[in-house]
Amino acid sequence: MLKLPDLNLVFSVDDVLRGQGADPAALRRRSPALVKTAERAIEEGHPLLQPEVYCQEFQVESLQHERLNLSGGGWLGGKLIVQHLVKAIKVYVFLCTIGGKLERRVSDLIASDMVYALALDGVGSAAVENLSNAACKYIEDAAQGQGMAASIPLSPGMVGWPVEDGQPQIFSLLGEKQNSVRLTPSYVMLPRKSLTMVLGVGPKLETIGRTCDYCTQRETCRYQDHYLNST
Repeated sequence: MLKLPDLNLVFSVDDVLRGQGADPAALRRRSPALVKTAERAIEEGHPLLQPEVYCQEFQVESLQHERLNLSGGGWLGGKLIVQHLVKAIKVYVFLCTIGGKLERRVSDLIASDMVYALALDGVGSAAVENLSNAACKYIEDAAQGQGMAASIPLSPGMVGWPVEDGQPQIFSLLGEKQNSVRLTPSYVMLPRKSLTMVLGVGPKLETIGRTCDYCTQRETCRYQDHYLNST
């Protein structure tokens, strides 16, 4: 398992509001009280975060149809995988999680204070997204320092890589090297505030589009401008 440095979680009230599925600008105009609730949720929620990143590096050994054969006998397969990683010489497999303490706190509050519970849930969404972005940037910067390029992060559920295919592939590659997150028979990760992804690296690798271009929600997502401007 590749050891990454401690990744500081830094996220804003707007990130938390987006994590709740809200438009931060519109909410600030219409409901200042909800903004205050998000601020309070960050203050309480941050100490409940238990961030962990599991990252495993694999050499790409061969390409066979829509399947990348990796060192150690593992593999990744699917149209999206081959489209983006065909020129990769290495693949990094990630599992990022913030643990279960915040999730349990949300469950405790949902019946008595739904608004605040949803704000705390938004903290969890913002935190795990921030964690995964920081992990990817670490690998991207390291690749650039070696004169190589990195692919966009690819996650199960993106167009061309169904969840039911991608999640078992990732969990199989990580194996018993991680024991913080489990995958249910319906492919849900527990704790829920967890993300999996893969990143390819290579000297001739070409970045194709943005992650948003391959999201199943791309036609209706209200946040594409935000993610475009943040890249």
